[in-house]
Amino acid sequence: MPDEPIDSGRTFSEKMTSGKDCNAVCVDANRIYDSCGAKDCLSDLQLLLTEENQDLVNNACSVRICKATVITATVDVEPVAFHRGFYAVDMMFYFDVSCDIYTSSGAIPTTVNGLAMYGKRVVLYGSESCAKTFTSDSETVCSEPDSSCTFQSSLPKATVQISDPMALSAKLNDCGGSCHAPCGGVPQCVTEYFCGDFVAPRPKWITVTIGIFTITQLERNVQMMIPSYDFCVPRKECAAKTDDPCEVFSKIEFPTDSFFPPNVSEYGKDDRPFECSSCCEG
Repeated sequence: MPDEPIDSGRTFSEKMTSGKDCNAVCVDANRIYDSCGAKDCLSDLQLLLTEENQDLVNNACSVRICKATVITATVDVEPVAFHRGFYAVDMMFYFDVSCDIYTSSGAIPTTVNGLAMYGKRVVLYGSESCAKTFTSDSETVCSEPDSSCTFQSSLPKATVQISDPMALSAKLNDCGGSCHAPCGGVPQCVTEYFCGDFVAPRPKWITVTIGIFTITQLERNVQMMIPSYDFCVPRKECAAKTDDPCEVFSKIEFPTDSFFPPNVSEYGKDDRPFECSSCCEG
């Protein structure tokens, strides 16, 4: 590689247009074989509460949703019968939902946090592979006898991305003598997150509606030949740290938009605020 100073004026784009600096190299990377995106409005999700929070809900007369965050998710992959190369991706999302509980009209609300769960399955193409992969930094795993092409490494890897949930609404319900906890266990880390075990709702319970955007993809580790222009050498020096707070503050741009909010006509087509009324469409 030619020697160049960090503050070299030659940009990366100039290197790309220069054919003499382009070489073909082989890399080992995850290739995305299939992917899909979804906009889901999750309505009437039951909120699981700890004993202390459930007691507050029992005395509530109304409820208002505040916000929702993603705690964690589980992702499993399994082949689809009679469809070679296709796989079912099972996802379970765990949300921390915050709600304000009102015990009477005009009363100061009490904030409680509960668990909402949502499961989803999608089918994607992930190709086939019978190769068994072993690396120096992985644990030793033995395959079963006569388990041709069923080794764990033959499955593609599923990756799920989820946006911050949009807290849309919450509703207070009366059990009417038929309350029960939902089926399915809760991971230990989720229980520890709420610092207590969940109880069956009695005599009232909360259902919430939240909106999410997800991207699901199936990947396989492959070797590919790609063009290489150069190593990613930094083109600027790291700024020295300063202890003067006024000097740091002087480098911050004036927040004009905070004092003069833009009109709706100034938003671009892709920058318009999200309208909650459309979250359940489609």
